[in-house]
Amino acid sequence: MEDATSSNPQSLGFTDKLKSWLSWSWTYICAVWFAMVLTMIYVLRSPLKLQDTLTSASVFLNTLTPKFYVALTGTSSLISGLILIFEWWYFRKYGTSFIEQVSVSHLRPLLGGVESSSTTGLFSSVNGEAEPRPSVSECKVWRNPLNLFRGAEYSRYTWVTGKEPLTYYDMNLSAQDHQTFFTGDTQQIKAEDTVMQKAWRERNPQARIRAAYQAIEMNHECAAAYVLLAEEEATTITEAERLFKQALRSGKREQRVQDPVTSLRPLTLNINLLVYIKRRLAMCARKLGRIKEAVKMMRDLMKEFPLLGMLNIHENLLEALLELQAYADVQAVLAKYDDISLPKSATICYTSALLKARAVSEKFSPEAASRRGLSTAEMNAVEAIHRAVEFNPHVPKYLLEMKSLILPPEHILKRGDSEAVAYAFFHLQHWKRAEGALNLLHCTWEGTFRIIPYPLEKGHLFYPYPGCTETADRELLPTFHEVSVYPKKELPFFILFTAGLCSFTAMLAMLTHQFPELMGVFVKAFFSTLFTPLGFFADKMESFMPSSFWHQLTRI
Repeated sequence: MEDATSSNPQSLGFTDKLKSWLSWSWTYICAVWFAMVLTMIYVLRSPLKLQDTLTSASVFLNTLTPKFYVALTGTSSLISGLILIFEWWYFRKYGTSFIEQVSVSHLRPLLGGVESSSTTGLFSSVNGEAEPRPSVSECKVWRNPLNLFRGAEYSRYTWVTGKEPLTYYDMNLSAQDHQTFFTGDTQQIKAEDTVMQKAWRERNPQARIRAAYQAIEMNHECAAAYVLLAEEEATTITEAERLFKQALRSGKREQRVQDPVTSLRPLTLNINLLVYIKRRLAMCARKLGRIKEAVKMMRDLMKEFPLLGMLNIHENLLEALLELQAYADVQAVLAKYDDISLPKSATICYTSALLKARAVSEKFSPEAASRRGLSTAEMNAVEAIHRAVEFNPHVPKYLLEMKSLILPPEHILKRGDSEAVAYAFFHLQHWKRAEGALNLLHCTWEGTFRIIPYPLEKGHLFYPYPGCTETADRELLPTFHEVSVYPKKELPFFILFTAGLCSFTAMLAMLTHQFPELMGVFVKAFFSTLFTPLGFFADKMESFMPSSFWHQLTRI
């Protein structure tokens, strides 16, 4: 038994060697086969009447007028130009080449190609063995903690500009969130809840508002209906705050009426609704200038519901504390949430960088730093900026106003352009308030890309940058916004190839039209030069083999 098991690795090693030898020799076997085919064609040229065919073809080509060649090259230029336009449009919209995608997706499996995705998710350990890499939900979409109010803010933008700031995909995600948190599956659902479930799914804002009033007619204490009216019908923050306060009173009354023992309606839904209302009330207070009141409401909410960290209420708190310029309190919040075991965000990383940059930015000078070197505090600030830029490389262009801002979406993709828009929209003013912070960011942020030259393959402080952010951001951000793409994609080969082909054929058409005789001489010289090696090879074959051998072989 031991002998059998010991001989097994030897047999496996022999099989692997045989397979590797076959794969290595396959290239040369194909080359030999190709050479044999050419040889057989040359040998059988007389039975196949290849010489006569070539002669008749050359006579036919010589009888063609220059107009035919002009039409041929012009048509080729037109077709390649149309392909180029389509490829460029497809690349701008989807970020990839259509021809390349079709060849990889459809032609490669037919030709027996093997996808290289079998090794994704693995990386080599020290001893060379493949180990599983931790799975990361790269393109999970999150609720924007600082999302605006539809009626009081998003609708105003639409009234002024005529543009829709929210995409249907974004609003559909919000509808799903509201259905999950405010209604959900219950054993005994009320009539007003059924109306509100339909209301969240309505695409037309006016239909949603009518459904909310219908739910209030059924039950004057329907808190979810007041929430919808505050979000979508209220045209000012003051009016939205009034409706949210009404929703809070209705939710508390409904919670007191329900018996925790006998009620079939889960109390978790009321808790989710109450947390949402209190959070929006705190945001109303922040927008109306009552910042200390907003901070107190957010702290109470986090203390009352410590397990609801997924709602990211601490990001609202950080923004309000920065407005108060309470930097010590901001540092205390970061010390709790900027932990290696907790998920990061642009707010966490860039706020940490802002605090460190603020300590040195007022006296920072690039010329002085290049002469004397960076101090310890300056080095810490630069490292914090590099860390933030690695997490989300899209933010600096918005903070430095190299790219125009738009209203943030209701959902964001972490490390994506949507998160960068949401962060810069609310935090640009805090960076401007710290004197010299933007100057330090301007001088140092591009150095991050030298640390991670291949961000899609290997990261420095975080996981490699996900490659699917562009597609998700295009769904979340409006069409009039130019989505920031990282890393910048190079033009696909087929776009360059079709561009070169179009230019070359257009030049040939123009030259043939202007100088037909000269181009005819040039084409004859080109083809004679091209077929010179073949003639030389045929002469050598004739001199190497006797003519009687070829005669007997053709008779066979």
